[in-house]
Amino acid sequence: MSGSVSPLAPKTFATMPALRGVRMATASAGIKYKNRTDVLMMVFDRPAAVAGVFTRSKCPSAPVDFCRGNLPHGLARAVVVNSGNANAFTGLKGRQATALTAKSAAAAVGCAENEVYLASTGVIGEPLDAMKFAGVLDRMHAEATGDFWFEAAKAIMTTDTYPKVSTRSAEIGGVKVTINGIAKGAGMIAPDMATMLSFVVTDADIAPAALQALLSDGVGPTFNSMTVDSDTSTSDTLMLFATAAAAEDGQVRIDRADDQRLAAFRAALNEVLKDLSLQVCRDGEGATKMLEINVTGAESDAAAKRIALSIANSPLVKTAAAGEDANWGRIVMAVGKAGEMADRDRLAIWFGDVRVAVNGERDPDYSEEAASNVMKKQDIPIKVDIGLGAGAATVWTCDLTKEYVAINGDYRS
Repeated sequence: MSGSVSPLAPKTFATMPALRGVRMATASAGIKYKNRTDVLMMVFDRPAAVAGVFTRSKCPSAPVDFCRGNLPHGLARAVVVNSGNANAFTGLKGRQATALTAKSAAAAVGCAENEVYLASTGVIGEPLDAMKFAGVLDRMHAEATGDFWFEAAKAIMTTDTYPKVSTRSAEIGGVKVTINGIAKGAGMIAPDMATMLSFVVTDADIAPAALQALLSDGVGPTFNSMTVDSDTSTSDTLMLFATAAAAEDGQVRIDRADDQRLAAFRAALNEVLKDLSLQVCRDGEGATKMLEINVTGAESDAAAKRIALSIANSPLVKTAAAGEDANWGRIVMAVGKAGEMADRDRLAIWFGDVRVAVNGERDPDYSEEAASNVMKKQDIPIKVDIGLGAGAATVWTCDLTKEYVAINGDYRS
């Protein structure tokens, strides 16, 4: 964690209520950082339904492989997360570390190893000494408490400058349910299924297949529409757990994601996912600006998203934002290289409410001062209309500063 908190950090953090059916504990195992919590354990005293989405990286970490293997069982009793070491590209040693962790967690909780889920974040390529924290899982299981969300979010940080938490409530068939989530991420963040680590828990009673459908649908316009530096992590893990505690209040179990009774829950879940993903983006390493890229008029929604990501991932666009330079020519460049249909003479570009280009040339009423004033703000909306169709998409990113280079130039030292 760097010394200063991101200028884009939330001014206040959500008050996270305890959520029935899940308890948490953290520990300091000295995996990479001294004197800070680096292990998180989540315990479900009764089996919870589980859903997950993971990195599309072709070099996934050992914990991602482990979780994918367990997911078809559909139930969870424990989650163990460590920061400081990603346990990625670690070969046989990596698989041995996940096996030891799962065995230790299963013994501590009294469950099967296929009811354990693991995640690791940090340096790639360094063997993870699971012995460091395997011995503390018994104590963590005993000490775990429900009112611990903020501490849990702190335990999984690496270069993050603040913990990411979010909560919402909704009703299913007239019964109130709660959704709590935590996330970590600041660098190596690019949308490809789930970006970074995030754990979301609800006390609703929802079957695993329905839960999976809700999560898979929810990541598209949230986590998969956010990028810090275009680099997809080996370790990306987003998991959703349902403890079913609301059944005690009379909530009828939901088996299908298309059940009409899930409408409010789906909306609340998507709000949590969007809130967490934007907090990750706002904590982009070295970030001083948040950019919302809104593309309209593309051939399709998918085309609009590819164009928006081309803009959001352009180092030239991002450095212009860092320098508060209203350089709309770089937007034109990024649209042109995206590989999607675009007509130069139909293109229009806005910075905030200021239209800077229209019909393929600079807006005749263009004001450099007005455009520059938009670039001085912390939050910069950029709109691009392609002028060809009805496709639209929104993507979020941050600027690229000297601090990003400094953080990543000596990340391993």
